[in-house]
Amino acid sequence: MERRRIDSIGENGELAPGPPWIFGWRGAPREAPENSLASLERAVGLGLDGVAYDVRACAGGELVLLADATLDRTTDGSGALAAHSPTELHELDAGSWFSAEFSGEPLAWLDSALALRGNAAGTHPQHLIELREPELLPALAAKLAERGQRLSVRVATTRRSVALEARDLGLAPLLGLERPTERDRAFARDEALMAIGARFQDWRLAGPTPWDCERFCFDVDDPHELLAACRTPFNALTTTEPRRALAIRALVHLAPEDRGGYPVRVGELAIGAQTHLASQGEWCGVWQVELELRNPFAFEVAVELSLVVRRGAFDAPALPQQARLGPGESVRRTFDLSGGSWSPGGDPLLAARFALPEADGGARPFLVLDAPLVRRRSVRLLDRALRLPLLRETPREPAASVTVRRHRRDLLAALENPGDLTDARVLVHLDGRRWTGARGLRLALPEDIDTRPGGVPFSVGIVGWRATPRGPRSVVRRWSGGLPDTLAAGEPGRLLGTS
Repeated sequence: MERRRIDSIGENGELAPGPPWIFGWRGAPREAPENSLASLERAVGLGLDGVAYDVRACAGGELVLLADATLDRTTDGSGALAAHSPTELHELDAGSWFSAEFSGEPLAWLDSALALRGNAAGTHPQHLIELREPELLPALAAKLAERGQRLSVRVATTRRSVALEARDLGLAPLLGLERPTERDRAFARDEALMAIGARFQDWRLAGPTPWDCERFCFDVDDPHELLAACRTPFNALTTTEPRRALAIRALVHLAPEDRGGYPVRVGELAIGAQTHLASQGEWCGVWQVELELRNPFAFEVAVELSLVVRRGAFDAPALPQQARLGPGESVRRTFDLSGGSWSPGGDPLLAARFALPEADGGARPFLVLDAPLVRRRSVRLLDRALRLPLLRETPREPAASVTVRRHRRDLLAALENPGDLTDARVLVHLDGRRWTGARGLRLALPEDIDTRPGGVPFSVGIVGWRATPRGPRSVVRRWSGGLPDTLAAGEPGRLLGTS
């Protein structure tokens, strides 16, 4: 019985049934350039149920997949997308910024995205479109009507008026919320909205109230949150970790009675003076990592461990290679890890390959669960100013710093030393959202700042202009990951309350 069930999940877990349906946010943006056709095809090829992407219009009104209003970040072009004709856009390279493998990748057009073929599970992919310019709703409705085939398409917006306009045009609106409330639930019910979306943390605070529409959980990458989301009656989730999400949904399918925590648990890698690795950059270190493996299945498994390096250089010479665990059994180990990179982003993964022991002494792998080895800075917020030095991400970068302090229920962040940047402004990442100010920002702290285990996701930095031989260039300096708002920025630090 167990072997038949294992055979039914597919190579990546893609055949394990939903819900939740898994949507690749901007495709598979850790494996291919975001919002490119290559990224969408990679996501569909892995077996995801759908893809989520951003759409804007160029000068001719044609609909293009692009998150930003400008071309600078993800192409070799510059300036506003709306100022460029389709002919000009066809000449751009939208892949080299990601890696040489994708050199020459063109911008993706909506027509191409809607023409994606079936996924590894044999079904046509669903689409979640974030229309960055609401005035394009009629054009999108016309485009979908032109296709003549029935596609599952939801249109995401954070504005109620836009959601209602999309509904009236015959589209399926998804209203994104910062924190779903009873008032939002009543609005969705009364206006017959297709779906509501929010982050995992916001859904948790909203409580278990039932909804009369689809519930989407946004931006779920953390393995513990993915496991909780797959056990919760969400209709769908979006993620930038498609392989992990598929594996965890398959885990819930294979072990439906299990209510334990995530089976692969590792400690975070604290960044600080006590772990610093000299001469290797400020995002490096030497750590002793705590590892806990748990068998969530009702049968014996063999587990093989390996280190997956995404960026930088890491070494774990004494990493335990294998473990054999009976039903429900756990084991704890420690191992040494060293290395890193100059900049945040691309933390390594610990991959655990679960396998069925065979009679001949071998093992048959059936599921890979990974856990990120997150490098993290932390700071405890006080009612006096604290100086936070910003990272030197190249050997020649000068010192720069900001200050932070707590004033009752507010966070105050201020520019202290901009280093070599001019016209510098303060940036803050706080609990999953980002703000830009002038020389300072005042932000309301989360209500549970003093009680949330492990603190609140946080980073602070500055953005300004640096003189280069080719002219001024916009540069971000940061205290930790989480800034700017890109995948390459890495994980934010932690802001600890006074308790």
